[in-house]
Amino acid sequence: MANETFTLIVVPDQATAEVRRYHFKKKWLLQAAIASAIVFSVIAGAGVHYVFVAKDASENRSLRDENLALKAELRAIGEKVEHMGGTLDRVERFDQKLRAITLLSDPQRNLAMGPTETEPQNQVPSGENPFIRPKASETPKALSDKLDKLSAEAVRQEQSLQELQAYFQDQRFMLASVPSVWPTRGWVTSDFGVRLDPYTSERVMHAGMDIAGPHGKEVISPSDGTVVFSGLEGGYGNVLVIDHGYGIKTRYGHLATVKVKAGEKVKRGLVIALLGNTGRSTGPHLHYEVRVNGIAQNPRKFILDD
Repeated sequence: MANETFTLIVVPDQATAEVRRYHFKKKWLLQAAIASAIVFSVIAGAGVHYVFVAKDASENRSLRDENLALKAELRAIGEKVEHMGGTLDRVERFDQKLRAITLLSDPQRNLAMGPTETEPQNQVPSGENPFIRPKASETPKALSDKLDKLSAEAVRQEQSLQELQAYFQDQRFMLASVPSVWPTRGWVTSDFGVRLDPYTSERVMHAGMDIAGPHGKEVISPSDGTVVFSGLEGGYGNVLVIDHGYGIKTRYGHLATVKVKAGEKVKRGLVIALLGNTGRSTGPHLHYEVRVNGIAQNPRKFILDD
């Protein structure tokens, strides 16, 4: 059987041509078939492997590109974290300077309504910024933790700055309430302090300032406030009292005419009365008082436009 042969006869179209015979042993054909099958299998396997390798290579390129994009995004976020941290650091130093100037952190002033210092567990050594740019090996979780710290720090700074804003807003209103300008211009005939009474010649306390001027000269409000009294008051004649808030009140005596009425709000510079000679007076002048919590103060120490 191993030596069994097959003959292949090739007959040409031309009658004169020689007929050719090819003899093949059966085992050769079997070996050739097996070899062909092996070659086909190898080629098919190589093709399938190539397809998978090409697919993996494509996925690897996609993953590599995605990884590069994520690294670039992390780097950009890191730069933003560093910038935000630097900004908050500057805001913190500015906040501390403002508090030093305004004494807001002084507990005796009872004005420190919000947090003024970093919590002990969040404190870092001086000169070390906890929000530095992340390292290349830093994980997204570590970056997320830093962003959480930044968010908490931003909230704390917002509370602190809101407190400062409220303080300065209050100071603005207080400054607007301070009687810092002359109510009228003229000759100061009697200053604040002990003096000889022009009628009794006794030494008495003069609780205000007398400013002489022509009859009918305008008297203005030295600051914002609300009129709380307008009328006759004994030897002071026509009197006007303005409440400026913060315990500050001003009184105006011997007026010829009052231009405002009780309950009316006035602004600094508004004409409120005309200088006169009503009540116990030796001539046209304005008696001007400044009282803080009911205690008479020297009006000159409030006046800024000397």
